[in-house]
Amino acid sequence: MTNSLFSRFTPKEPDFFPLLNEMSDVLLVASDLMVECVQHQDHASAIEFYNKIKKQEKRGDELSNSVFDKLNSTFLTPFDREDIHILADKLDDVTDRINSCAKRIVLYNPKQIPATAVDLAKLIKEGAVYINKAVTNLESLKNNSKNVQEYCSALHDIENKADDVYEQFIINLFNEEKDGIEVIKLKEIMYELEKATDAAHQVGKIIKTIIVKYA
Repeated sequence: MTNSLFSRFTPKEPDFFPLLNEMSDVLLVASDLMVECVQHQDHASAIEFYNKIKKQEKRGDELSNSVFDKLNSTFLTPFDREDIHILADKLDDVTDRINSCAKRIVLYNPKQIPATAVDLAKLIKEGAVYINKAVTNLESLKNNSKNVQEYCSALHDIENKADDVYEQFIINLFNEEKDGIEVIKLKEIMYELEKATDAAHQVGKIIKTIIVKYA
């Protein structure tokens, strides 16, 4: 464990922070694109935004792999290896969920993107902003633990809001939509949006674990 007495007096490898910061930047860009994507109703725009989001998703995968490779080649790490690996994995999960939603919009081509999708996409974007702030402050965690804790708590609140939005959407969908195929399409799309906020909450949980160990 890198928190041993020996490791406290030994320089740590700092290069993980730029990689994690870039992963959070990728997520932030993807969330911006998702908000724009659900605000357009035409299929051509959906394809365009999906291609842009897919590019970010691939970059996130590359960065996640870089973190894994560096973990295998670095003797001392700033936090537990497992925590760094899980954090990178969870960051990538959020971007993957955003990409999955954009992909479903393109594949399913629903008649209309519901306004609730915009609400959920904006919650994803809000979560991405807090994640970006939290990850950026990890390098100076001892001096910023209170702020990072607040960012993580905000992610929990966002997940709860998203749950409420999604549940109300499902109630309305089954009450109002008569086309069974459209019900399936919209439910799948909205499910991926809601799951992106769940994934963001998981990022907050692993960062809280890091705070407990190192702040």
